[in-house]
Amino acid sequence: MEILGVLFRQVIIMFILMGVGFAAYRKDWISDQGAKDIGKLLLNVAIPVVVVSNFCVQKSAEKTMELLSSLFFSVLSLLIAILVSFVLFHKKDRIAEFASAFSNAGFIGIPLVQATFGSTAVFYISMMIVLISFLQWTYGVYTITDDKSVMDVKKVLGNPVFLAVLIGLFLYFTQISLPSLASEVFSIISSINTPLAMFSSGVYLAQSDLSLMIRNRNMYFVSLMRLLVIPLITVAAFKLIPFGTEAMKLSILCAAACPVGSNVAIFAQQYDKDYRSGVGYVCISTLLCIITLPLLVYIAGLIL
Repeated sequence: MEILGVLFRQVIIMFILMGVGFAAYRKDWISDQGAKDIGKLLLNVAIPVVVVSNFCVQKSAEKTMELLSSLFFSVLSLLIAILVSFVLFHKKDRIAEFASAFSNAGFIGIPLVQATFGSTAVFYISMMIVLISFLQWTYGVYTITDDKSVMDVKKVLGNPVFLAVLIGLFLYFTQISLPSLASEVFSIISSINTPLAMFSSGVYLAQSDLSLMIRNRNMYFVSLMRLLVIPLITVAAFKLIPFGTEAMKLSILCAAACPVGSNVAIFAQQYDKDYRSGVGYVCISTLLCIITLPLLVYIAGLIL
């Protein structure tokens, strides 16, 4: 129950920060270009720094096993999400299939897990974020376009978060310590990740026609799959696995139960598909997660 209270408090704080971003955009304090720049700063600086920082821990057999276990649970959760989404939406709505399959584990998952379970918990979800990035740029793009030629592994390998995990793994296994000055700078940059991520999400909401989206029933069905049905199936699967700590499972579950990732709208627009639906899935699921995330963690706490 204590974790549930902390999570609910953090979700409320995140929505308040999103409200600041929403109001700032509507007041023209943040321009369209400024919003894009915030996103670039997050992707290229803040999130990679958070990821690298959380690999800077003392190497041990226990930590290495935790890394391998978190990789296993991340793969399992993504396989469940992809399979359920394929069965439900592949023949009906490819944009919905992408939206249902991939969570916003980077922009929302990292600050949420960091605030709820502590900074060390980011270590557990780092591999999941890399896997999501890889799958979005390969299987995800193919899902939207139905064209295998557009899958771009080079963009995955050049992704800042992917590179950050490689650097983090190198530092972990070699046990090379960052200079104290660098560690202090990393700590300061890490502290801006949550507010920047939430400001960016708020701007995204402010750019959308919420009244039109709210009246679209399909938005709720896809959001329900992404926020509750797929995570609940994941909880049941996690229960059957005898290894892995509760904290690890809950951290990965939180990342897996995050709202629809914003790349669905970006990719749909890039390939001349229905990007407005993509924006709707992102916005509606983001609004609903204030209810579903605490509920899911409560249920998971009873089961795991």
